[in-house]
Amino acid sequence: MIVDCALYDQGRRLAYDPEIDTLQQLDEHPGSFAWIGFAMPNVDELSEACDRLGISDEIDVHEILAPHRQPVLSVEGKVVHVVLRTARYVDRDEKISLGELTLLVTERAVISIRYGHASPLSKLRHELESEPELLHAGPPAVLVAIIEQVIADYSPALNGFEQDVIEVERDVFSDGGPQPVRRLFRLKSEVRTFQSPLEALPEPLARLSRLLRRFAHPDVVEDLNEAIDQLDRTVIRTRSLSNLLDAALTASLAQTSIQQNEDMRKISAWVAMAAVPTLIAGIYGMNFREMPELDSALGYPIVMAAMGLIVFGLYRFFRKNDWL
Repeated sequence: MIVDCALYDQGRRLAYDPEIDTLQQLDEHPGSFAWIGFAMPNVDELSEACDRLGISDEIDVHEILAPHRQPVLSVEGKVVHVVLRTARYVDRDEKISLGELTLLVTERAVISIRYGHASPLSKLRHELESEPELLHAGPPAVLVAIIEQVIADYSPALNGFEQDVIEVERDVFSDGGPQPVRRLFRLKSEVRTFQSPLEALPEPLARLSRLLRRFAHPDVVEDLNEAIDQLDRTVIRTRSLSNLLDAALTASLAQTSIQQNEDMRKISAWVAMAAVPTLIAGIYGMNFREMPELDSALGYPIVMAAMGLIVFGLYRFFRKNDWL
């Protein structure tokens, strides 16, 4: 589905309808470029756009539309192909929802293809249209602006994720209650899923920066380098969250082990106290005829008192040593 299609001449949007037919006007404005925005297009839609831009022979539409697990940068003829992984945090599910944003950039056109709900580009397009001097730099400026937004959108996703990490860390060290081991494993899995494409992104962006130095405006290259610096900080932050989850998971398992040891000590203490009357009662249940205490009127109270004193002594001993 086409979200928007427009021509930009001297950094200003020309007054055409936002449909693919707009591309027919591209040759009438030699200094202009086109920006076509797709949301989950099919093969026919993308093929038609590539045909009208004259780049069908340089790209494989099926390969472009295939899912990508990692960021991609490739150059096919005059077409720069970039794949970015977008991110949005779903707090209700405690899950980082990853999307995909594919960019095809030529000297006179930008095709953006979005999958998922993260990093919508309509607001970015309006912001760029309000800055004609930036759009005047052409398709490289649009490419870098989109990359900047995708990287900037990582921060809100990490902010939501970080709040849940802080909550689960607090639960680990709280008094009482079960340890959140399952939640820790789930959060660890989410950060690992996000971390993999994130750490793979700096290398293709560095190659893109070297490529843009050949023909793009220096300000555009500088903006890209600033975005790469922000990405590096995001990668470091993600690693810190991953390490924090590792530490919290280790602490949680240690807390569980300590709690189990304490429970075992309590059980052992109660068993030891119960063993004393059991032992004495077992002795007097052996049915021997000659047991002197049986003939004494004080035998029963003496035995019961002895059992009580021994059990009381064990109870004081275990309490003193924090076993109970």
